[in-house]
Amino acid sequence: MYIKSMVLDGFKSYAKRIEINGFDNEFNAITGFNGSGKSNILDAICFVLGITNLGQVRATSLQDLVYKSGQAGVKKASVTITFDNRDRNASPMGYEHFEEITVTRQVVIGGKNQYMINGSNVPYKRVQDMFFSVQLNVNNPHFLIMQGRITKVLNMKPVEILSMIEEAAGTRMYETKKQAAIKTIERKDMKLKEFNDIMTEELGPKLHKLKEQRSQYVEFQRIEKELEHCRRICIAWKYLTTFVNSEKAESVQALKDQLETKEKSIEDFKDETKTIEEQLVEITKQRDAENGAKLEVLKRELKAAEKRKHKLTAEANSNEEAIKAEEKNIAQLKKNISEDENTLITKENELNK
Repeated sequence: MYIKSMVLDGFKSYAKRIEINGFDNEFNAITGFNGSGKSNILDAICFVLGITNLGQVRATSLQDLVYKSGQAGVKKASVTITFDNRDRNASPMGYEHFEEITVTRQVVIGGKNQYMINGSNVPYKRVQDMFFSVQLNVNNPHFLIMQGRITKVLNMKPVEILSMIEEAAGTRMYETKKQAAIKTIERKDMKLKEFNDIMTEELGPKLHKLKEQRSQYVEFQRIEKELEHCRRICIAWKYLTTFVNSEKAESVQALKDQLETKEKSIEDFKDETKTIEEQLVEITKQRDAENGAKLEVLKRELKAAEKRKHKLTAEANSNEEAIKAEEKNIAQLKKNISEDENTLITKENELNK
């Protein structure tokens, strides 16, 4: 891969667009009068290759690379280099199928530094990797050997010569990537350590608490199952008890019949008492009406009647006490029947459930 042509627009002393062709693939020399811009051609090549030490191109900032630092109305500087890429053995990695590779770098005053490969915007790292793959590292201190440095190169130490050979062979790129990878691994290890600290200090107690809560929840589920089992047993017992009580409920009807008989008996006693009282009143009237001979007879009858009256009164009192006792029994029976009916209704409802 070698330079085929280059275009400069607004770069240093080239205010207007200029295209340079006719590069040789082995050796090139730029000649001209002093101040004609010979060095700016080399600066433009270094600019495209991604030089970071602007002192090598005699500038302090990227703005100095624009024609008259932008004071002449030119606000941007761009350099485009077209590389001949027909030699596939010397092609950059990933660009073997291109016959030409066009690399453009543009700087805008107050704007961004922009790279393009074959018209597509790319990051600086991609451009750097492409040039590294063909042993072009413009940031190598030995890439440019300026005037007065020939003797210094000849007097280099073995370590410096090894560094220069590594740069020329392209292995420095992998060493740089290795160092970058080591730094990345160190950052990742630090992040991993922070993550482990977070796991230990923050998430660990939370996980322990969650485990305890899970154990409590499992215990709660076990108790719920036991409670459900006991509830089923209780319902079964209630069902059995209700079933047994429902069989006993047949005796309630017999108690009702007995209560009706008692009530009828009480009514009969009341009627008999009323009849006796009426007879007593009649006898008294007859006694008052009758005078004379029948008085003794009436007295005897009266005594007999009084005896009968006392007897009947005693019987009435006895019957009244019996009636009161029966009424108490009836009230108690009604109460028991009411309680039994309520219990029966409750048991029937539970039985239906």
